[in-house]
Amino acid sequence: QVQLVESGGGSVQAGASLRLSCALSGGTFGMYVMGWFRQAPGKERDFVAAISRSGVSTFYADSVKGRFTISRANAKNMVYLQMNSLKSEDTAVYYCAADPTISRQADEYDYWGQGTQVTVSS
Repeated sequence: QVQLVESGGGSVQAGASLRLSCALSGGTFGMYVMGWFRQAPGKERDFVAAISRSGVSTFYADSVKGRFTISRANAKNMVYLQMNSLKSEDTAVYYCAADPTISRQADEYDYWGQGTQVTVSS
């Protein structure tokens, strides 16, 4: 059974940076597209970024383009989300997700982590 575990969340000031990490176990990492989603209180789970199985192609939500970078290390079964120039509106629980096919839709991802809280204060 595929399991995903996120780490790296925290509380920072606006303008700061954070790097989220997600480790996959129980499956062949290179078979999965990896995505990051976030969910603020009272809101739906929104797409943040995704990366293809090879890492060649990346996709971003308009709200994070130019500030966030998704990357993966297939040899380590890890995916990362580097978040720069954080804003208060980035405050949310961030989730890592895996699926064989790429999508911006949360309900198309088969596997999810437990989430990690990111809080940005202005």
